[in-house]
Amino acid sequence: MKKVLASVLVLALALSAVFAFASCGKNDSDPTDSASPSSKDKLVIAVPNDTTNEARALMLLDSLGVIKLKEGAGITATKLDIAENPLNIEFKEAEAAQLPNLLKDVDYAVINSNYAIDAGIDPTKSALKQEGSASAYANILAVKEGNEKTAKTLALKAALESKNVADYITSKYNGSVVSVVDKTNDGYDASVDYDSLKGQTITVAASPAPHAEILAIAKDILAKKDITLDIKEYTDYIIPNKVVESGEVDANYFQHAPYLDNFNAENNTHIVSVGAIHVEPMGIYGGKQTTLDPLTASAAK
Repeated sequence: MKKVLASVLVLALALSAVFAFASCGKNDSDPTDSASPSSKDKLVIAVPNDTTNEARALMLLDSLGVIKLKEGAGITATKLDIAENPLNIEFKEAEAAQLPNLLKDVDYAVINSNYAIDAGIDPTKSALKQEGSASAYANILAVKEGNEKTAKTLALKAALESKNVADYITSKYNGSVVSVVDKTNDGYDASVDYDSLKGQTITVAASPAPHAEILAIAKDILAKKDITLDIKEYTDYIIPNKVVESGEVDANYFQHAPYLDNFNAENNTHIVSVGAIHVEPMGIYGGKQTTLDPLTASAAK
């Protein structure tokens, strides 16, 4: 019995020594320590996965000094064009419309204003940082090549370039959406024979917000000439161009020119811009983080 007790005691002492050694061997400089930077502490930023909007998001982060893009990286840049990433940020690419839904799972997300608005997020209050109103990213009215001067196109364009629409954008969105129309009008084009359009329908594909909301103002303007504007809402960036190319709808209003140029090149489509209407400044929104300090504090060093 004494031999058994002695054996148990020796085993217990040996185990205690092993645990003590393991504890002493761990120090503050150990990279596996929970207090030290590790993969689980890596900042995660969600960005759009379509070419031009991802580039736009990365350029915004570049302007803050968070990353540095390769020289010459432009409006088609992707995360592969990042030359310097001092914070070792992980970039999560996702469909632009889904980014607001990912906020709870990432540290930050770079989101287009229209998708923020559609998700009930006020860009003027919630964005931690917004880009400037770059004209290159103005949202455009687009039609199939060859239809630029049709009566339907000119009538819709004039309605969108009206003072009523510009005033609506200013009052409704308070800076989160900005009109870029230099010379507004009364909503009508003097060169258009509106009598010939009476009883006709103009179809336009659009994102729900703010595009469909803005088009509702244009719809009222056209209705005064007995023209129906049929607004078809889509929540993706592909179908609105497909239906214009096929002729299913007359026009679309949801994208900026760099995106359209890239889409045409990749899909052999023939869609053209007939006018820039507004710009939606892209913004950085906090998810797990509530300020930009984790990004900018390090960038300022």
